[in-house]
Amino acid sequence: MTERPQRQRVVLAHRRGARMVRTRVEVQEQTHVGDALVRGLVRAQLGLALRLAAVVTLAVAGILVLSATAPDLTLFGMRLNWLLLAVLPYPLLYGVGRLYVRLAEQGEKDFVRVVDSEP
Repeated sequence: MTERPQRQRVVLAHRRGARMVRTRVEVQEQTHVGDALVRGLVRAQLGLALRLAAVVTLAVAGILVLSATAPDLTLFGMRLNWLLLAVLPYPLLYGVGRLYVRLAEQGEKDFVRVVDSEP
């Protein structure tokens, strides 16, 4: 009886379904590179929050200055300064909040795109 040759397993170098992205592993294992990536994301979101807080602070200060310059003007039977202080800040805060959420989500998507990209 003739002997059969030993079977050999052939493994391709890059299989599409089984590859592990290196940066994702570094983020999961909290290596120095992964830690730097996460700190960069947190720093970007902090910078965004501080910039938008400065915008809100300047806008509210502008509303206060605007309301103080004309204390005797009336609109719809109410003083204009009360209308400015009661009505303007809420849409401003809502709009800045929506903008922050949209920009923070975009930053997170960019972070995931960087982490999932091929090295």
